Order: sequence, then C-alpha cells, then structure tokens
Amino acid sequence: METNDAIAALTALGHAKRLAIFRLLVVAGPAGRMAGDIGDALGMPGATLSFHLKELVHARLITGEAQGRFVCYRAAFDAMNGLIAYLTHNCCADSPGAECAPSTDACC
Repeated sequence: METNDAIAALTALGHAKRLAIFRLLVVAGPAGRMAGDIGDALGMPGATLSFHLKELVHARLITGEAQGRFVCYRAAFDAMNGLIAYLTHNCCADSPGAECAPSTDACC
C-alpha cells in the first residue's frame, strides 16, 4: 500500500459513522450487506448513508455491487489487510527481541 492510499483510508475511517459502516461490513464477511440493511442496522437515513458509503468506496475500503435496484456493499478485505500491513510494517524494528510484531494472519 502506498502512503497516499493509507492516508485516504485512514481519513475515511476517521469519521464515527464511516467507521461503524466499515466495521458492520467486516462482520458481515464476504457476503456483505444491502444498503438498506446497513441503514436500518445503524439507524442512518438514506442520504446520510449514501454520502458515507461513497466516501468509503472512494477510499477503496468497500465495494458496491448492483443487484437489481439495490446495492450490496462488501468490505475490501485486501485493502483492510494492506492498511494493517502498512501500519505495522516496521513494528518494533528498533527493539530487537520485542514481542510486539503483529500476526501475519490476514482476515478473510
């Protein structure tokens, strides 16, 4: 992951509603959730939800797939894992023997 991509992702996740949406989609796994279900689960009106979904799509943290008249959103697990790897790339590099190195297990 490039620095500008990490900045865009962190900026998008730096809002409480977008973070809640992203976490909900991570919990949903690869199946994702329909936009209306996301709004219902988070008590968010459609216009507000649409704005925040657009920001997360723009940051490449989620994807949307049209299914008829509705859109199913999914977390972009590769992007999430890339962001985590970017943030922890040099974890404890200046502390030999430290046990703070992150797990290499990726999600989904």
